[in-house]
Amino acid sequence: MGPATTIGTTAGYLNPGSDRRSLPVMPAPGADRGALVVPTLVTPTGPLPVRGGRLGRPLELRPGAVAWEDGVLTYVGPPDGLPVEAERLEGVTVAPGFVDCHTHLPFVGWRDDEYEARLAGRTYRDLHGEGGIPRSARMLAEASDEEVLAFSRSLLQEMAAAGTTAVELKTGYGLSVQGELRQARLARRLAGLVPQACTVTLLACHAVPPGMRREAWVRAACEELIPAAAAEGLVDAVDVWVEDVAFTADDLRAVAEAARAHGLPLRCHAEQLGPSGAARLAAELGARSADHLNHLGRGDVPALAASETAAVLLPASTFLLRAPTPPARELVAAGAAVALATDLNPGTSPVTSMPEAIAIGCALYGLSPHEALTAATANAAWVLGLGARTGTLEVGKRADLVVLDAEGFRRVPYRPGHDPVVRAYAAGRRIDGKGAY
Repeated sequence: MGPATTIGTTAGYLNPGSDRRSLPVMPAPGADRGALVVPTLVTPTGPLPVRGGRLGRPLELRPGAVAWEDGVLTYVGPPDGLPVEAERLEGVTVAPGFVDCHTHLPFVGWRDDEYEARLAGRTYRDLHGEGGIPRSARMLAEASDEEVLAFSRSLLQEMAAAGTTAVELKTGYGLSVQGELRQARLARRLAGLVPQACTVTLLACHAVPPGMRREAWVRAACEELIPAAAAEGLVDAVDVWVEDVAFTADDLRAVAEAARAHGLPLRCHAEQLGPSGAARLAAELGARSADHLNHLGRGDVPALAASETAAVLLPASTFLLRAPTPPARELVAAGAAVALATDLNPGTSPVTSMPEAIAIGCALYGLSPHEALTAATANAAWVLGLGARTGTLEVGKRADLVVLDAEGFRRVPYRPGHDPVVRAYAAGRRIDGKGAY
């Protein structure tokens, strides 16, 4: 392989839905009041998470109106009931802001040469030793805190411009107890620098640190890392990657027990590169989500549908890895809670745009536009424990909303690559950086 493909260097809304981990509304400091009258307003409604046929049946008002004060929604409904003066916009749709419930921020540096190598025939497994997660871990370790924050903040600005108003941050590139705690602290600092509502997930078992046995790292994660992160209040959930190049079902059980002991919800990367039974086990363990699911077995679908575990689908990484598609239609039909996210990471999904993830999800997975909208807002918020705070347009929730450039949501997946976001508001404040409309 020539120099260009060398791998391994480091340069490079009505009634709020219920939620088990309800958080208070926390408007942004100094957030403005506002009101809009638009041709179309669309929002998921009802108890969360949204399942089955309800996934594709959000409330749609034509025309609609929304108002907010101090960052909190005060009115959602028809224009003739609006109690304040409003700005009127033509040719647009208002929807909840997008919630990206699976990302690997903060990180620093890209791995585009690995993508080029995969295009030339190498697989993710081929590259796992010389590049992959350990390579991103080296880049993180070699960068200063300020470099990591600057790099990651710029990506969150891209996400804001594309309408993402809430996001998961995640560790997993620290690959030591202190390294993971450093990344969690950086994530909390990053959350304070951006307008989006952020949660932090401790990806305690992402890769085995160099020079350690898998069993030793799992023990350290359970006995040292998770207790320390919980004691410092650094994280909101714990995650594990179950895969033949990563961790086992027994490791998932051990981490689940440690997370439960510290009051932290469990999440799981499952069935990404091959079948493992992790999704069914995650459902048995009461995990908040099982993510990826490219190799989900048909028999696993009823288990997820009968559980409180959401199926988080990551279409951009499916597309870029040219991976099998998860049985999305079967999951919806069975009544599973389905969510969508970008999987933003430097190795397999360098994608910051939720509209792009929605477009790919509709094309590859056969989701309808409205199913994708609900999956990318209400259900994604539920996955993050933010369902009482954001993800739908409801009085009392944060004024997190997007203004889209067509009368109806279906235009979003219809035009992949097009930026449909005219405006984005987080807690009532413009965050898209696009100026006046």
